[in-house]
Amino acid sequence: MLKPPAYQKIQQTSFLNPPSYIVYNDVRFLIIDTPSINNMPRYIKEFERWNVTDVVRCCKATYSQTILNDRGIKVHDWIFSDGDPPSNNIIDEWLNLVNSRFKHEENTIVYDDQKEKEDETINEEEDQAIIIKKRPCIAAHCVAGLGRAPVLVAIALIEEGMDPLDSVAFVRKHRQGAINNRQLKYLETYKRRRNQTSCIIS
Repeated sequence: MLKPPAYQKIQQTSFLNPPSYIVYNDVRFLIIDTPSINNMPRYIKEFERWNVTDVVRCCKATYSQTILNDRGIKVHDWIFSDGDPPSNNIIDEWLNLVNSRFKHEENTIVYDDQKEKEDETINEEEDQAIIIKKRPCIAAHCVAGLGRAPVLVAIALIEEGMDPLDSVAFVRKHRQGAINNRQLKYLETYKRRRNQTSCIIS
C-alpha cells in the first residue's frame, strides 16, 4: 500500500480510487481514499451526492475536520494500524454510529438540485412537490480505502446478518482490491456483537 507522501502526490488533482457506494438492507456506506486539501472539493461533491452525514477516518488526518463540520458533516477519528483489526472500542463506536444513523434515522428532507435547475421559475407549491427525502450515508476512509475502511463496512454487513465471507465478496464487488488476506482471516472469525434488539453484547 502506498505511503502517505507518495499518495499525496497522486492525490493532487484526482482520486486514487473512485468512491465506492455500498448499500445493503438499511445501511449505506461510501468507501473512499483519504482526501487532501487540494482535492477536497471533489469529495464534498460526492458527499453531497450521496447525502453523507458522517465521515470516519481510520488513518492520520490529512485535512481539517472543520471543512466538513461547516457543511453539517460529522467527522469521527477512529484510527487503527493498517493490516490490524479495529479495537473493541472502535467496533463499539462504529456500530453505535451505524445504529444511530440507520436504525433510528429520521428521513432528512433536502432539495433535488438537479430538478431545481431544470425549472427555475417554479412557485412555492411546485417547489414543495420536488422536495425529496434522502437517507443518510456514512463515508469511511483509510489511506487508499482498500483495507481499514472496507473492514469496518464488512463488519457492519455481518451485523446486518450477512455471512462473513459473503460480506467480503460484497465489498470487493464494489471496491476491487479491498481487504487483504490478514484482514480476511480476521473477518472469517468475527462474531456478531449485537442481539436482535440491536444492542451491543458486552
